[in-house]
Amino acid sequence: MAVWDDLVGQERVVATLDAAARDADALVTAAAADTPPPPASAMTHAWLFTGPPGAGRVAAARAFAAALQCVSPDRALGGAPGCGFCDGCHTALLGTHADVSAIAADGAQILVADMRDTVRKSYTAPAVGRWQVILVEDAERLNEKSANAVLKAVEEPAPRTVWLLCAPSVEDVLPTIRSRCRLLTLSTPAVDAVADMLVRRDGIEPQVAAQVARATQGHIDRARRLATDPRARERRAAVLKVPLRVEDIGGCLKAAQELVDAAAEDSKQIAEEHDTKETDELKAALGATAGGRMPRGTAGVMKDLEDKQKRRRTRSQRDSLDLALTDLTGVYRDVLALQLGSRVALANTDIQDTLERLARASSPESTLRRIEAIGACRVALDRNVTPLLAVEAMTVALRAG
Repeated sequence: MAVWDDLVGQERVVATLDAAARDADALVTAAAADTPPPPASAMTHAWLFTGPPGAGRVAAARAFAAALQCVSPDRALGGAPGCGFCDGCHTALLGTHADVSAIAADGAQILVADMRDTVRKSYTAPAVGRWQVILVEDAERLNEKSANAVLKAVEEPAPRTVWLLCAPSVEDVLPTIRSRCRLLTLSTPAVDAVADMLVRRDGIEPQVAAQVARATQGHIDRARRLATDPRARERRAAVLKVPLRVEDIGGCLKAAQELVDAAAEDSKQIAEEHDTKETDELKAALGATAGGRMPRGTAGVMKDLEDKQKRRRTRSQRDSLDLALTDLTGVYRDVLALQLGSRVALANTDIQDTLERLARASSPESTLRRIEAIGACRVALDRNVTPLLAVEAMTVALRAG
């Protein structure tokens, strides 16, 4: 299984990355043999992966990182880097390779303190691999100081360092950074392609795979989670009932509270295991005694970790809310399609009776205003409005239409 196999519907991007990985392999091989490098190369030191949610930006970047670190002996026989089985590919895909550093936002932003060690590492030679790879999963969340640190590193990279930046669009990245990167734009994969992948790779029943792929409109990670996680299906089912529960103010407020509580519970479940492991590892590294007592002078380090975990929980809650808002937008998008007689395929065919009821009970203009209300809720959450207040305002607006 090659490292590219999970990139559904991205044939053009895969072809570009495969050519770059081949040239990168030739560059390293030439340097090791002290021979002149190839005359032309598809490889460069900085890449920017853009595309809509679910297209697989981070998956594409990590697959490329694996191909760059591939140590399969088949390469010497003309095989392409990125076998998916060798130690270099395997550890890069798992995120445990010593020369692949991944940075993601713990909160709303990637702070310069989080980037400092990574930027410093980017100037060092690879320890065990063929390249030093720096993967920034949320490049759009770089703040001014951290973006400037990345800019300096991208302007003057080390010879064997590659930067892989991921963002929803080119406009989300500073012009000075994106001008130094090779742009790769991924597209939303077709629903049928996502369903086929779930059947082949995850053993999902074809009917279930088709339903979740259609419900998520080609979002690969969400489709896989819906197909395999009963809690995710329960949360989605609750969100799809919201349009029928906002008939009075009491229903609006109750629905809003339940959405926020569900998001908080979801983020808590995600954080508990991760935070506990992270805290235990730090305590062991700092030399905590068997009774849990910390050495003197380590309180500040523990406080920094607690602050980081708190930011991550806040972001996780808002990400969970954003998924709920995406599902809710999909409901009203289907309602609008029915009202306008559009031939666009419905995403939520499992609640078609509800969709038809909502379509009969309102006008296209009201549906558009409801979609705008969901968008306004998203904007409010991005501006750090208290989640409950933002969602309550949205549900009241959904009632008003």
